[in-house]
Amino acid sequence: MDEAAFSNKGLAKRMRDLAQQRGEDLKTTHVAVQRWRDGSGIRPQAALIMAEIFSSKLKRRITPGDLGLFGEPESRTPQPVAYAASLPEALSALSVLTEEQTEATTSSKLVIPDADLSSAVLSWMVTRTNEVQADRPASQHVGMRDVRAIRTATEMFMRLDFLYGGGHGHKALRHYFREEVLPLLNASYTAKVGQALFTVAAETAEVLGWMAYDIGNHGLANRYLLHALRLTQVTGDRMFGASILANLSHQANYLGQTSRALQLARSAVEGAKDSATPRAKAMYTIHEARALSSVGDRSGAERAMNEAERHLEKATPDGPEWLSYFDEEELIGEFSHCFRDLRRPAESLHFAEEAVARTDPQYARTLGFCRMVLAESYLLNGELESAIGAATQAVEKGESLQSTRFVRYVTDFQQKIGGNAGMPIVADFNRQVTEALSSLEE
Repeated sequence: MDEAAFSNKGLAKRMRDLAQQRGEDLKTTHVAVQRWRDGSGIRPQAALIMAEIFSSKLKRRITPGDLGLFGEPESRTPQPVAYAASLPEALSALSVLTEEQTEATTSSKLVIPDADLSSAVLSWMVTRTNEVQADRPASQHVGMRDVRAIRTATEMFMRLDFLYGGGHGHKALRHYFREEVLPLLNASYTAKVGQALFTVAAETAEVLGWMAYDIGNHGLANRYLLHALRLTQVTGDRMFGASILANLSHQANYLGQTSRALQLARSAVEGAKDSATPRAKAMYTIHEARALSSVGDRSGAERAMNEAERHLEKATPDGPEWLSYFDEEELIGEFSHCFRDLRRPAESLHFAEEAVARTDPQYARTLGFCRMVLAESYLLNGELESAIGAATQAVEKGESLQSTRFVRYVTDFQQKIGGNAGMPIVADFNRQVTEALSSLEE
């Protein structure tokens, strides 16, 4: 306030004026400003407007966190997980979220509580689309060129994630999202640009969530994905919203929360039923198959796998870029996981071998997963030496080890061969894993 030469009354008036320009009712007074300066709580909507006032005056990006409204980043407790009722609340929550550290992993206890998750899914399914405010007064105007730039950057970070794991680009992407993307959501744009802008912002938030999941910070991943889901409500993109539910299902299954994984996958199927392409339906349904396989429901898993295959057979090259990764090779990899979890040796080995053979080597992490499933499939068939060989190939690709998920594939495999620890081939493999992890830390 000293730098901007604002008095309490001056800041309060500027906040009321900006809110009124946007059709929002904000009754901020100089008394409220003083309370905030003294440490009282502030609503996210008011905090976001205040931050924009300072950004405009000081000619640099100012966030609510920069103003000290939510405490310092290093001492901040994790945000409660909740599906934001209003768009300003969602944007404020995302701004705060980008300031959280991502290095430390979290346990499954920090994921979305059941009640919050059910409320979020229900809200997404029943709430109407009505929040893109076109051509409103703002100091910055956004065009399609800005949208294309964000999409290019997001695709670049997605490629880094595929090549080196989620930890590699997460810090840079969250800085880009905070400084370059979020400010544009409060700028001025046409209805067409606004739709495209919120679509790409939701996609970027989803990538941040997926990266956090890959590095093992499940609480952070949950919150990014939940807020990305909230952004799809702005555009009414049911198909992309359902894909986020499928991602949450994937994570829940990974954490052993199989009933939640099944609920989320089926919510994706039902939530986008009327708008999803065959390719999207195949992706949602295979997540249902993964959850059913994890609980040993053989008939249910087979039914879902068959449905996914039939959907993909009807897919055309047309469709959103974010879904292009889901092709026949991806489906084969998912089949190998399903049959592994169903403990069906012949089918698991068949699909795992095909997945390894058909996965593009540039997707090092995916290929690493496929090789580890192949190793476990050999174990199911009683072929220890072949299993060690496949796992050794996977570990030799050091880039994949930057994924916490991949490391767990390896350590799970080590546990399964633990009864043979005295054998030279097993001891050599365990030593190689230790050396690979040490090299990665260096």
